[in-house]
Amino acid sequence: MTSSRRLLRVLLLCLVSLPAWSAIDVYQFDNSQQEDRFHRLTEELRCPKCQNQSISASDADIAKDMRARVHRMILEGKSDDEIVGYFVDRYGNFVTYRPPVNRGTLILWLGPLLLFVGGALVIILLLKRASGRADTDEGDDQP
Repeated sequence: MTSSRRLLRVLLLCLVSLPAWSAIDVYQFDNSQQEDRFHRLTEELRCPKCQNQSISASDADIAKDMRARVHRMILEGKSDDEIVGYFVDRYGNFVTYRPPVNRGTLILWLGPLLLFVGGALVIILLLKRASGRADTDEGDDQP
């Protein structure tokens, strides 16, 4: 009985320590400005596989590849616009948290405003209808 409990404890410890076994990406930079750019860009770019997660926070393989590509492009001397442009060309405007305003992304920019205005209009119309019914009900009660 004790050997099976000991085996169970060892297995439990192995399961608990699994996150510690995961690989941590370590990137070397020539200076702190490059490192700051890397962190800023990886927070700015969205993982194409994950829902609303930056490539810096994602553990998906594609995010790891994207981080490595950002690192490589920074060391090659590419500008931030060139790096973001590369990923937009490859994955589309979805990959950025701030897509440009153009014909294809207009609904992304105007959608929330249109939904808010539409919702406000529906609420106003419902309130007017309800107050109109209340007025007619009060008129019916009086002789």
